[in-house]
Amino acid sequence: MSAALHLANSDDMDRLLPLVDACRQEGMTPPAAKSAADGGAVAVAGNAAVKISPRVQAAEAAEAEARHEALLELLGGTPLGVIYLIGPRRSPIGYIALSFGHSIARGGIIGSVEEFYLRRALRGRGIGTEVLGNLLRALSSHGLRALRVETEADAPGAGLFRRLGFREAAGQRVLTRAL
Repeated sequence: MSAALHLANSDDMDRLLPLVDACRQEGMTPPAAKSAADGGAVAVAGNAAVKISPRVQAAEAAEAEARHEALLELLGGTPLGVIYLIGPRRSPIGYIALSFGHSIARGGIIGSVEEFYLRRALRGRGIGTEVLGNLLRALSSHGLRALRVETEADAPGAGLFRRLGFREAAGQRVLTRAL
């Protein structure tokens, strides 16, 4: 299977969205805010039916809209980030989304892995290692000083990043505040 990377653009949205949705369905990104309110639609999780409140539905719809807008911005050519499709462009097997910023401490531009997804059936075949290895070389040749990723220690892909030389910054913790 090919681990070729293709810079995604707005024409790729129809191929990208099912992958982004699959990433979320597998719990690989933060879920929408949850509400304890009663009522609403019913979703099926395994063999159990779970009620989804109208507030949760509204939050999920708002999150989906915000995600769609963020994807459009990245696909439209913003200098703040990119999305690469993995595998054949017409039938991608995954994607990796990066954002860029400037670091005084690192002396230049750094990147962050925002999302990295490969179809479940293709994991464990070395494709992720090949993708990240090729990407690290390409980013370095374009002057990036570092690439970072935020992941939980026991996340499925954490070992992959460690094997490729990603390390925790000693004594540092990332703090975030939504605006």
